[in-house]
Amino acid sequence: MTKISEPKIQRILVSDIEVEADNRLRPVSDAGVQSLIASIEELGVIKDAIHVRRKRRASGNTLVLMAGGHRLEAAKQLGWETIPARVWADVTDDFARLMEIDDNLSGADLSNLELSVFLAERKRVYERMHPETKNGANGGRGGKRNEMEIISFSKSVAEKRELSDRHIRNFIRIGNVLSPREVAELAAAKEPLKLKDLMALAKIGEPIVRADIIGRLSSGEVKSVADAIGKLQPGKSNPTNPDAAAFEKLLVAWKRAPKKMKRRFVADHSAELLGLLKDLDGEL
Repeated sequence: MTKISEPKIQRILVSDIEVEADNRLRPVSDAGVQSLIASIEELGVIKDAIHVRRKRRASGNTLVLMAGGHRLEAAKQLGWETIPARVWADVTDDFARLMEIDDNLSGADLSNLELSVFLAERKRVYERMHPETKNGANGGRGGKRNEMEIISFSKSVAEKRELSDRHIRNFIRIGNVLSPREVAELAAAKEPLKLKDLMALAKIGEPIVRADIIGRLSSGEVKSVADAIGKLQPGKSNPTNPDAAAFEKLLVAWKRAPKKMKRRFVADHSAELLGLLKDLDGEL
């Protein structure tokens, strides 16, 4: 990959900058903007320049934000006409995504959920840009060793956030399992989820069960994944019994499945179900 020279900082018109809000990994929060405004008013300057790219549109070239959503919103609320920026030209969508990710990983106050999203997305983007490193690729090293190389956004960032190799792997797993809809629902929860709860969610293989638990967490009905599972399985008397655990798991999946899927299941497995009914009739 050709190394791209970093452009010099210049001041550009705030009104000229386009924000593709639907394509951003992290929405701008009012609390973050107000904190930044207080810092700017105290220091008299904005600490870091934003990053934008020149992008071709049918109507002509435009400047699209890559990194610095909170800084840009703070400038708008302060009434600034211009803002310090680095303007990049001829960069790819993947480069722009990495810029957004690394800008947040380097300085933003991220929740465990946001860290999971950013680290998992960084791994996906890096592997698109360097397919030879993807696990299973011909000649690629892949695996845990290469995973650490993929997340080498800088040693100082990892140290600052106290991210061990194990932490990074856990965050990536969470970010890979949760869908954008699930992430948005969890982000709207009154209290940010603890890492152990996110890890527990990532281990739930049944989408229907996971969706039910996420709904309870985001609404505030429960405070943890363990509490939600307790409500789903109130009659579970011996969780260490594998037969009881398997039965509860099957029961929850059946109760949560829509009628259409139940009918399809019965139709596909009618012979097996009839055989089981005959066995049960004989036992009775």
